[in-house]
Amino acid sequence: MPLGFLIGREALTMPGDLAGKTIVITGATSGIGASAARTLAGRGATVVPTGRSPERAAALSAELGTEVPIADFARFSDVRALAAQVLDRCPRIDVLVHNAGGMVPERSDTEDGHETTLQTNYLAPFLLQSLVHERLAESRALVIVTSSVAHRAGQIRLDDLEYRKRRYSAGVAYGTAKLADLLFSRELARRAEQTGITSVAFHPGAVASDFGRGTTGAAGLVYNTALGRRLFTIDNDEGARPLVHLAADVVPQAVNGQYYNKLKPDASTSAQARDADLAQRLWEATEELLASSEKS
Repeated sequence: MPLGFLIGREALTMPGDLAGKTIVITGATSGIGASAARTLAGRGATVVPTGRSPERAAALSAELGTEVPIADFARFSDVRALAAQVLDRCPRIDVLVHNAGGMVPERSDTEDGHETTLQTNYLAPFLLQSLVHERLAESRALVIVTSSVAHRAGQIRLDDLEYRKRRYSAGVAYGTAKLADLLFSRELARRAEQTGITSVAFHPGAVASDFGRGTTGAAGLVYNTALGRRLFTIDNDEGARPLVHLAADVVPQAVNGQYYNKLKPDASTSAQARDADLAQRLWEATEELLASSEKS
């Protein structure tokens, strides 16, 4: 059992024990991604953080002394360019963290023609995964997916993944995207015997970061008011702890296919999240959706 697991929180900042490991983290110029990037780099890992904001990327680059690739997941062209940069820069990838994402208050489509929440949280990570698949397989990498307890509010309908037929709700659309992420992780895990790639998903908790800014309703009260943030959210360092733990302190095969709620495995997912057949069908439907986008 890893020493970090035995001695608890202090081990999450223990330096030097990740030397030689390469960890790629998307959505890492702010929030839990940035916090995890700092901690993992401090422990000796070669961290490749990516983000959407050039200003934040420049600040993190100066802080960590490493180049921070920029990619907006609302543009598939950016995702393809990011994949090329990662492959050029990383001869091996020990851990890939799909952390980029967010929630938008109103329905909109990206320039690629997809609902924004679904693309930024699920379709873009799926595309990135496919583009670097061979490198991940060669490295026998661990893939970590940032999901959410909000997945319980989501519903996958393969005939309407993008809420064109159903009434749109920002919170439900976000939950659906996070449910798709969880199913994506579990299908990756199911394929581990053939690919060598293991996968685990986690919920970081309600983090007082830029997530959810501009949203309305209950989420808006939590994320956009001082009282809500003080009563119901945790800080970025606390939210990053599960990510750091999974990236650094576990045996990948031991967590393959699991879902963590903060630092603990959680089996109380939604019924759809436990549906292995749905996970396979969603994977196939996503491949078809991305193939159609490539042609258009």
